[in-house]
Amino acid sequence: MIRRPQVLGVDGKPVKLTPAERYHAQHLERRIDQECAHIFMARNIKRVSNALGYQVDITTLTTVLKSITEQKFYTIPFATYLPVKVGEGAWSNFLLNYRSFDGASPFEDGILQTGADNARLATATAAVDSVTTEVFNWAKGLGWNIIELYQASKSGNWDIVTSKEKARKRNWDLGLQQTAFLGLKGNSTRCRGLLNQPSANVDTTTITEAISGMTSAELNTFAKNIVQAYRSNSTFTAYPTHFIIPESDFNGLGSQMSEDFPLRTKMSILLEVFQLITMNQNFKILPVAYADAAQHVGITGIDGLQVYTLLNYDEDSLRMNIPVDYTNTMQNTLDGFNFQSAGYGQFTGVTLLRPLELLYFTYTAP
Repeated sequence: MIRRPQVLGVDGKPVKLTPAERYHAQHLERRIDQECAHIFMARNIKRVSNALGYQVDITTLTTVLKSITEQKFYTIPFATYLPVKVGEGAWSNFLLNYRSFDGASPFEDGILQTGADNARLATATAAVDSVTTEVFNWAKGLGWNIIELYQASKSGNWDIVTSKEKARKRNWDLGLQQTAFLGLKGNSTRCRGLLNQPSANVDTTTITEAISGMTSAELNTFAKNIVQAYRSNSTFTAYPTHFIIPESDFNGLGSQMSEDFPLRTKMSILLEVFQLITMNQNFKILPVAYADAAQHVGITGIDGLQVYTLLNYDEDSLRMNIPVDYTNTMQNTLDGFNFQSAGYGQFTGVTLLRPLELLYFTYTAP
C-alpha cells in the first residue's frame, strides 16, 4: 500500500479535505495532466533520457511496436574457409601435433646387382618433429538485478537477460571469426590467423592489381599462371581447393569478360579455369573482408597489402581448434536480488602443418 505524504497546515496538523474539496482537487489534477499532455504532443517532443537505455518519454499517441531492430555485424561461416576441429584436447594448455617425414635415399640406391656383394642394403628411414599450438582460455560474465528486470519489462517486449546473453555469445562468435583470419587482435604474433602465417610463401608477381580490373588478356595470363604457381610451391604434391580473395575484388567479378561480347562474367571464367585444372568441381572462390588492406591495418606481415590465398582444405594441412566450445553456466544469486552467469570456452589460432600447401599472393593496396 502506497502512503501519500501528509500536507500540514500552519498549526502543524494534517490538513483534512471535505468530500467536496477532495472532488474539486482531483478534478483540477486531471485537468493539469491533460493540458500538459496536449502541450507535449503539440510541441512534438522526442526527448530520450538515456540514449542506450529503456527509459524513453512517450505520449498517449505512441505505440510501442513488438519487433526490436538489432545491431548487425560482419559474419561469415569461417569453417567453410579452413578446417575447424571442435572438442579435441579440452582443458589443455597446449596441443601437440607430430609430423612425420620420409628420410629414404634415392630409389635407385635400392637396385641390386646380381652376383655382387649386397650385404649392405640401402635403407629407408623416417623422421618426426612436432608443432605445438597454444590454447587460450576465454570467459565473460554478465549480471542483472530485480530492479533492472522489472524496469525492462515495463518498457514493452525487451528481454534484458536474453539480450545480454546474445551479446556475450555474439562476442565469442565474432572473436573466433576474427582470430580465424587475423589471429588475436593486438597479439597476432602469438596467435596467427589464416592470412598471416609467417612460414607460408608469398608470391608478389602473379597478382599485381585487382582481378576484377584486369583486361581479357591480363586475366588469361593470370589464369594460365595461378595454379602452376601453387603446384610449383607445393612441389607438385597437392592441388588447391579454395581461392580466398578480398571481398572488394570478389564483388567486382560479376563484370563481363569482354565488353564487346558480354557473354561470360569474369567470375564464371575464373571458376571454370580452377575447376578444370584442379579436376575438382567443388573448387571454391570465396570472399573475405579481412583480406582487404583497410580491414587489417596494423597486422604484422600484411599491413597495407591486398591478400589472396590458395590453400588445400585438409585438416592435416592446416586447422583451427576449439577444444571447448562456448558454454554458459546457469544463472545464480547469493542474495535473491543480484543475478549472474558466466560464459566460457577454449580456442587456438590457425596451425599451419604443411606450409607448402598454403600460398599467398599480395600487392600493395592503392
